[in-house]
Amino acid sequence: MTDNGFVGLVIVSHSASLADGVADLVGQVAGPDVRVEAIGGGPGETLGSDGLRVYEALRRGAQGSGSVVLMDLGSSVLAVKAALGELDPDERARLRIADAPLVEGAVAAGVTASIGEDADGVLRAAEEARHAVKL
Repeated sequence: MTDNGFVGLVIVSHSASLADGVADLVGQVAGPDVRVEAIGGGPGETLGSDGLRVYEALRRGAQGSGSVVLMDLGSSVLAVKAALGELDPDERARLRIADAPLVEGAVAAGVTASIGEDADGVLRAAEEARHAVKL
């Protein structure tokens, strides 16, 4: 993978449709330079988390300028934690794990990545999205 200098995102959800939808939204606001990978659903297109697919996505996300990882809940979080334990230290160092709302955090992270912010800045944007006031 060629490093274009932009931090990527890895979106992990229980639902393939939800992960794909969030990735599509982020792609529209962040533009084509920000890599966004969606991993959703369990084995056999069920709801859940597929640990092997999460691990493989994190390995890809750790390439280049690295990625910020956002998850929905429950087993998605557990799958990410388990996969992190299997990565080599260099790969792990290029990933930032966001404690953030999935949709709002992903959009904020994508926009921030698109202006060339580093991984820590992209992580910060995702996590600050938790405080966004809607009404």
